[in-house]
Amino acid sequence: MNIETLRDYVLKKTSVTEGFPFDDVSLVFKVKISPDGKPRKDRIFLIASLDETPLRFNAKCDPDKAIELREEYPESVLPGYHMDKKHWNTIVVDGRLTSKKLKEMIDDSYNLIAKKNKKK
Repeated sequence: MNIETLRDYVLKKTSVTEGFPFDDVSLVFKVKISPDGKPRKDRIFLIASLDETPLRFNAKCDPDKAIELREEYPESVLPGYHMDKKHWNTIVVDGRLTSKKLKEMIDDSYNLIAKKNKKK
């Protein structure tokens, strides 16, 4: 998976926007879901670093699952860089994780935020 593949996959999800709110190398993906038609604050669910080789991205994760993934894939799943280590993982896209596993992590991150926004 490269940055374009990741970007294409993420932007197919409902109500996803992208931008550079922090700097010009951290591509941020947010989701806004408003089932009742009222404005909702966009929430970050994924940040991809454009200046890292191999590609790295931060994804939100259930705290228990975050620990499990770090233990199962210690070289590829790290505590979230510059993020809350309890809820975020940094994923290193170096070929050790399958495309299916990477997409699963992206989906989990998106679903955590989308579900939270729907409850509000």
